Amino acid sequence: MRVEVLAASSWAEAVSSELLDRLEPSGLRLCLATGATPLPVYARLPGDALATSTVFLLDEFGDLPPGHRGRCETMLRTALLDRVPAGAFHSPDVDAPDLETECSRYRDLINDGGLDLAVLGLGTNGHLGLNEPGSTADQPTRAVELTEETMEGARNYGADPPPTWGLAIGLAEIIAAREVWLLVTGSGKATVLSRVVNDEITDQVPATLLRTHPNAVIWVDEAAAARL
Repeated sequence: MRVEVLAASSWAEAVSSELLDRLEPSGLRLCLATGATPLPVYARLPGDALATSTVFLLDEFGDLPPGHRGRCETMLRTALLDRVPAGAFHSPDVDAPDLETECSRYRDLINDGGLDLAVLGLGTNGHLGLNEPGSTADQPTRAVELTEETMEGARNYGADPPPTWGLAIGLAEIIAAREVWLLVTGSGKATVLSRVVNDEITDQVPATLLRTHPNAVIWVDEAAAARL
C-alpha cells in the first residue's frame, strides 16, 4: 500500500488531477464515497469528467426518506453528479421490499465488469464505507448495522434521529477493485490512520485490510500523516 503525503494546500488539486488522468479518455467503473473528505476533490472536476464513466454509490443509509439531505445519494448528487453527470449511475435501494434481493442485484451490477477504481474515505473507527469493525475481507454487498460512532457521524449530515442501518458495497467487491484510493485529511484522522498503516491487519480496523491489496494508495495531507 503506497502512502502519498501532500501539503494541505495542494492535496485536493493533486488528487483531482490524478483522478482526471485516470478518467481520460475512456472513463472508468468507479465506486465513490460521500462525506466531507472527498468534497474538494469533487469540486475540482470539470463538468464532462464523468461523461464516459459508470459510478456506483459506495453505501446508503436506511431509515431516511427519499431525497433526505442525509442520504448518501443526495449528498453525492449535490456535491458532484448534479454538476458533473456520469455516463451511468447506480445506487443501492434501501427502500426495496426485499433487501437481500436488492443487495444481490447491486452486487451483480458491480461484479459484471468489476470496479476499476474505488475512492474511499476513512472512518474514525477504521471503517470503509459502512463496513464497520468486524467486517471481513470476504463479505459482499449487504445490509449492515451501524455503530454508535457512525450513527453520531450521520447527525453531521442532517440525519436526526440518525439511521441505525444501511446498505454497503462489501469489502469483497472493494478489495477486488483494480485500484483503491483511501482519502484521508485532517488531524482528527491521524490516530486511526497510524493504526491503518502501522498496526496489525485486523477486521477490527477494516481499512487495514487494504494492505493486502496490490494497488492501493492512501492520499493523505500532512495533518492526517502526523502520527505515521
